[in-house]
Amino acid sequence: MATTRKPAAGTGKTSAGTARSSPKASGKAAGKPAATAAADRPATAAAPATTRKPPRTKSPAGTRAGREISADQRAHYVEVAAYYIAERRGFAPGDPLADWLAAEDKIDRLIAEGKLG
Repeated sequence: MATTRKPAAGTGKTSAGTARSSPKASGKAAGKPAATAAADRPATAAAPATTRKPPRTKSPAGTRAGREISADQRAHYVEVAAYYIAERRGFAPGDPLADWLAAEDKIDRLIAEGKLG
């Protein structure tokens, strides 16, 4: 019956007193000095430093950080909103003027809140 030797606790040596050599225990690659083992590894690029953007602040109601809406842009917004109001109605016969006035109210409110611009 063969006996097996177990390493002594925490010494890295077998119970017979012989030293074990292991790449993990010595911190070196098997059979290579530390400088050569490091040279064999591919170079890794350093991660670029990330810059943080300042938090975005909301502009006060009615202003749009120095940006105004032209009359043509407002008319375009009203036209599109009126179309969607009619579409929601299923393009059934109705009052196009009422659709236009409702669209103007909605667009003017959005502009005043600073949500359009």
